[in-house]
Amino acid sequence: RDSTRVIVIKHVSVPDEATGGETWRKDHPFGFVARPMKTPQGALDLKRWDCAIPGKEKTLWDGGLFKLEMQFPDGKFVPPLFHPNVYPSGTVCLSILNEEEGWRPAITVKQILLGIQMLLDEVNPESPAQADAYNLYKKDRAAYEKKVRQVVRDNPAP
Repeated sequence: RDSTRVIVIKHVSVPDEATGGETWRKDHPFGFVARPMKTPQGALDLKRWDCAIPGKEKTLWDGGLFKLEMQFPDGKFVPPLFHPNVYPSGTVCLSILNEEEGWRPAITVKQILLGIQMLLDEVNPESPAQADAYNLYKKDRAAYEKKVRQVVRDNPAP
């Protein structure tokens, strides 16, 4: 089963890491992956990045590694991740990714990935995006946690 996911990020300019990830290589959180893909000609494609976000330690998401592809200016989780703040389309509902709320062109790949990792465990019930996940989270936390544990088993960290 292919667990690669793509994130939708609207209105994003190419990141500061446009040097091919030089900033990322020097300063990135342990367990995270982010690197530009290559074009068919072998050059770096700075608008498309292979990434992976580890589940945060001591949370339900601990032990998982969630692969994704960031495409600037667009992208999305494919297939969509079961989470109250991820739309059925795969779009992540996170203020730093929303131009009207918190987006700034200076936001780095590192900040985006850390924000998404935090969102996994720190659900924002004020911004529900996926009815099934949101309803389970609100009405039956044990069933929600069981589903999350299954998602983690389906996406194990190496």
